[in-house]
Amino acid sequence: MARPYEEETDIPHANMSLAPAPVGRSLYRRGAVRVPLLATAAIALLAGVCAGFGRLGWEIPHVSALTELHGPLLICGLFGILVCLERAVALDRGWAYAAPALAALGTISLLAGAPVPVAGGLYVLAAAVLVGGLLVIVMLQPALFTGTLLFGALAWLAGNLLWVMGSPIADVVGWWLAFLILTIAAERLALSRLRPPRRGSEALFLFALGILLAGAQNGIMSKNGSTLFGVALLVTTAWLLRHDISLPSLRRTGQTRFVALCMLLGYAWIGVAGVALIGLPPGASAFGYDIALHAILTGFVLSTVFGHALLILPAIVRLRVRYAEILYAPLFLLQGAVALRVASGLAEWGAGRAAGGVLTGVALASFALAVAVVSRRNWSFAKEASGPVC
Repeated sequence: MARPYEEETDIPHANMSLAPAPVGRSLYRRGAVRVPLLATAAIALLAGVCAGFGRLGWEIPHVSALTELHGPLLICGLFGILVCLERAVALDRGWAYAAPALAALGTISLLAGAPVPVAGGLYVLAAAVLVGGLLVIVMLQPALFTGTLLFGALAWLAGNLLWVMGSPIADVVGWWLAFLILTIAAERLALSRLRPPRRGSEALFLFALGILLAGAQNGIMSKNGSTLFGVALLVTTAWLLRHDISLPSLRRTGQTRFVALCMLLGYAWIGVAGVALIGLPPGASAFGYDIALHAILTGFVLSTVFGHALLILPAIVRLRVRYAEILYAPLFLLQGAVALRVASGLAEWGAGRAAGGVLTGVALASFALAVAVVSRRNWSFAKEASGPVC
C-alpha cells in the first residue's frame, strides 16, 4: 500500500501508470533501452500529427501515404509504446520490455510501408505481452484498479486483432478508445483510495466500465454502440468529478494545481464526447465521429498527458524536469484548439477544423519547448522514485 500522500505530485507515478517498482541494478541498466523506445514514440507522435494535417487538407511532402494511419500511429504507436513502457517499469521484469519493443517495431513497420497485417500483428503481440504483464500485477495486488488496467489492455488487444483481420478503423476505434480511457481511469481510481471511501463509488465505476465495453463491442458507428459509449463517458465523468482527487487538489498551489486543472479539463472533454456520441451519432452525423474522437483523444488524453508529463520523464528515464507557470500557456492553447475543432464540427466548417488541427500541433510543440526551457538548468540523471508495484 502506498503511504497517504497529501499531494498528487508526491506520488511516484506518471500518466497512465502504476508506481514503479523498487529499482535494481538490472532495471537501472535498462535505462539505455527506454530512451530509444521513447524516441520511437516521439516519432510516432510527429508522424501522426503530420498525417492528421494531411487528412485536414494541408499539403505536406511525403505525408499523403500516412493519412490513413493517423489513428493507428497515435493510439497504437505513441500511446501503445508509452503505456507498455510504463507497465514494464512498474513490473520490473526483463520480459515485460518486449511489449514496448514490439509496439515500437509495429510503428517502424507502419512508417516503412509494411502491410497492415505485418505492423498490426506486431501490435497484437505487444498487447498480448502487456496483458500478460498486467495479469502478473493483478496476481500481485488484486484490486479494482489493477483489474481495470487489465481490461484496458484486453480492449487494445481486441481492437488490434480486429484491425489485423481487416475491419475498418472506424469499426475498431471504440476498442482503442476504451484502452486509453480505462488505463487513465484506472490510475485515477488508484489515487481515489487516498480519499475516504464513499458509498456507491465502486458500483458506479463498474457500471461505467461495463457499458463502455458494451459500446465498444457494438461499435461506435452504430446507433446502439454510440449511445452506450456516450452514456459510459457521461457516467465516467460524473464518477471522476465526485470521487477523483483532482477537484480538492485544485485548491493547492504550484504543480499540484496544474495537474489537477489538466485532469479536470480532460474530464470536461470526455463529458462533451459523451454528449456528442448520444446527440450526434457518428453513423448518422457528418462530423459526429470527428467531434467525439478529438474530444477524447485531444481534449481528454492530451490534457492528462500535459498534467503528468513532468512525472513521466523522471519515472522512465530519470531526467529531472521542472514545473513553471508558463506551462499554462500551451495547456490553454490546447483547450482552445479542441474547442475550435468541436465548434467547427458542429458548424460543418472545414477551415475551422483545419485551423484547430494546426493549433493542436502548436500546443504540443510549445509545451515540449516550455518544458525544455524551464528545465534546462536542472536536467540531470536522478535516482528513480521507488514505491510499491501497487
